[in-house]
Amino acid sequence: MKDLSIFCFGFGQVAKNFITKLCLEKIKVHLSVTSRDKIKEKKFNEINYNNFYFEDKSFDPELIAKLKEATHILISIPPAIGHDLVLKNFSKIIEECNPVWITYLSATSVYGDHKGRWVNEESNTLPTSVNGIARLKAEKLWISLFEKKKLPIQIFRLSGIYSDQNNIFKRLKSGNANIVNIKNHLFSRVHVEDIANILFKSLSNFKPGEIYNISDDKPASSEEVTSYAVKILNIEKPKIIEVEDIQSEMLRNFYKDSKKVSNKKMKSVLKVKLKYPTYKEGLRSLVNNYV
Repeated sequence: MKDLSIFCFGFGQVAKNFITKLCLEKIKVHLSVTSRDKIKEKKFNEINYNNFYFEDKSFDPELIAKLKEATHILISIPPAIGHDLVLKNFSKIIEECNPVWITYLSATSVYGDHKGRWVNEESNTLPTSVNGIARLKAEKLWISLFEKKKLPIQIFRLSGIYSDQNNIFKRLKSGNANIVNIKNHLFSRVHVEDIANILFKSLSNFKPGEIYNISDDKPASSEEVTSYAVKILNIEKPKIIEVEDIQSEMLRNFYKDSKKVSNKKMKSVLKVKLKYPTYKEGLRSLVNNYV
């Protein structure tokens, strides 16, 4: 694989794990990213990279030149209510670029509530949350760039992400975990390292215009996952609360949607083998940080 010139809109845990994967594969990366930080030159995994300030309508104008040089563009910035920040500010510039790979990271919240049934990429998208509605609108705008401008765009609908930075062990240890009293609520999740590997696999199995669900093999309730983590840590279960007692509106909305996300297309088209096929393998890989 040739050297990659990568431009990341947003440089959070998914983007960082993707770059880490490329480094492990001995691929030379020329990296530029956006963040809310105004320090221009930074280092990550021994890579010196360009950091450009970008927030809402304000951005460092020097990023335009680097964006035009990019062969690969990763968009992980979530849409704002009513519009996608990247498209609002840079759609014309991206149209003028000549990338070979553009990936927009969406979320499975676009499906809404399917009463615990399986969903795949052909299922109805009926988002119930503000974030899900915004995600679906952004997806349609990105796909229209593929359809009208022939830009090489794929969309990843990510399930709930967990990692060494964000997981049930950390919430239990900090006292921020509860068991929500709700029956038959199912959702899917995926380890951030598997997302990074799937992004890597898509470099060589790229099909513009495609949408993929990104999830592991075992949808499960929050209570099931919490109970498993409690057993591993050998601690008492956290208290049980009602949905209406959840303070965060975003989290309350999360419990309105129940679905199992199919990853069959991801596996067959992108030739993916998950490192963490269920939450059990994923949590066991993290537990040493918490015992």
